[in-house]
Amino acid sequence: VDEEVGLVGASGIEPGLLQGKTLINLDSEDDHWVCIGCAGGINTLAQFAYETMETPTGMYYFKVGITGLKGGHSGTDINAGRGNANQLLVRFLYEEAQQNELYISSFQGGNLSNAIPREAACIAAVPFASKEQLRVRLNLFEAALQAEFGKNEPDLKLTLDSIDAPATMLKPEYATRFLQSMYACPNGVIRMNKDMPEQVDTSTNLASVKPTAGKENEWTIVTSQRSSIESSKIDVVNRIRAIFELAGMTTTHTEGYPGWAPNTESPLLKVMVDVHKEMYGEAPVVYAIHAGLECGLFLQKYPDWDMVSIGPTMRGVHSPDECLYVPSVESVWNYLLAILERL
Repeated sequence: VDEEVGLVGASGIEPGLLQGKTLINLDSEDDHWVCIGCAGGINTLAQFAYETMETPTGMYYFKVGITGLKGGHSGTDINAGRGNANQLLVRFLYEEAQQNELYISSFQGGNLSNAIPREAACIAAVPFASKEQLRVRLNLFEAALQAEFGKNEPDLKLTLDSIDAPATMLKPEYATRFLQSMYACPNGVIRMNKDMPEQVDTSTNLASVKPTAGKENEWTIVTSQRSSIESSKIDVVNRIRAIFELAGMTTTHTEGYPGWAPNTESPLLKVMVDVHKEMYGEAPVVYAIHAGLECGLFLQKYPDWDMVSIGPTMRGVHSPDECLYVPSVESVWNYLLAILERL
């Protein structure tokens, strides 16, 4: 079914092929847990084409970076209170530009669209007379971030290194557009679920900034939006699109995949809870996941389906360390048989 590639098999299911109205998905990863929702996702890309100028003389040329962040999955870890390297480095540069004549030569941060960026770096310049004040402000900024994030980011570190003068810098108006749009771009949790207050409903991740492959004087900014509600996902997509287009950038979107909004009143869920109580003496953990599942794609083709997702306990899924807790297979199998008898 090409799950690793992108739920290709689930995407290919035909409307009308299946006649039932109830689906028990067996793709979840924790015994005694019942999943009732997942997030849909889409990436929004901005192409930042800029003009350059010769690097001015009499400047202090430096590379500033942020390292040591935890990063993590842009869905399941988005509410963990972790720093986004792109966002934080832009924040420092924006504040510096308010107090100083700041030139930017390059900026790069993050890697994968589904990962919270851990590192970012920028090559820039300020008047040589401002060299020491720059370092002081960087140290103060680092201390401020350490106070803000505390134990969530214990290894957060800002670095500043002197370098030789780069050949070119962005013209000031382009550097301003870049910093303003990046700083204004939303990042993190946008909204929590109204029925499950501990569950993230909608989020966005400022994932990466890289040179555009095959093009000079252009960077590609990648952001990733997730939501279990399609209208909320599109709202965030449009907000981000508006911000970058205001800065003169061109935006595009990936095809995306739909979400599965939790239904706490689901008749199937009631059966799942009742049977679990009878078998194990307590209710299962009912939750939604802020990442993609096949159920979102199924719901797009079969909007009347009543669905849940369960599965045996697995760890390290989609990695070389993937493993299964074998006793949980029997537990889930017996649970499934009891549910089928009740339906």
